Amino acid sequence: MLSIHSRCVDIERVPTEIMVQAFADRVLVLVTQMGKVGNLIQASIPSTHDLDGLIENSDSLTSTLPAPPAGIQLTPLLGGAPSEHLQTLHSLYAAQIATIIWVEEAKRSLGIERRSVVVGIALRKGRDELDADERNTFHGVMHHLYRMLDEVPRP
Repeated sequence: MLSIHSRCVDIERVPTEIMVQAFADRVLVLVTQMGKVGNLIQASIPSTHDLDGLIENSDSLTSTLPAPPAGIQLTPLLGGAPSEHLQTLHSLYAAQIATIIWVEEAKRSLGIERRSVVVGIALRKGRDELDADERNTFHGVMHHLYRMLDEVPRP
């Protein structure tokens, strides 16, 4: 896994910063369109949970995202979303980002204990329903996260 990697990209005509930093016990991923972090959520899963099915069904080249495992636990750490809709959206981001990190670490056979993933999110406020821009932003963030992880040399 990488120690720190970041980039700023335009997603749906909005500058979006994505940063990944690995620590010994967890991975921090920040996604912001506002230059700050408004909500921190920790995602964890028991180390006994098998990810083999997720690894087989994920493919960053075809944009097939691995489904977050049923045993995932999301814990709010700091802040909160201004609406129930955004809280649900932030939870979706945290679950998907954590799943991608876990699958990519498992593919790389890093031999480390499965780490918790802390996701910081601050997205521009949209409507109180899922729309095409939010869906495209979500997929754009995941696409760029995969690209960042692919740029890291494999051990």
